[in-house]
Amino acid sequence: MSVKIRLKRFGSKARPYYRIVVQDSREPRDGKTLDEVGIYHPIEAEDKQLSFDADKVRTWLDKGAQPSATVHGLLNRKQFTL
Repeated sequence: MSVKIRLKRFGSKARPYYRIVVQDSREPRDGKTLDEVGIYHPIEAEDKQLSFDADKVRTWLDKGAQPSATVHGLLNRKQFTL
């Protein structure tokens, strides 16, 4: 089973927000998740856009989960070392 850390979309057409989730890579984007580790609101002010639990992210990365390209960029934006 390949596990990914990726975004799960919520919100309406013009006002999206996302949860950063851990999922089996074969699940659909909005399918069943293993864990929720953070949130991303692209419309909010810069300091309120991104929040995540660094301990949970580190635990999943240690277990072998691979972040998607977008999540990788978001984590780097908060100076989280992968």
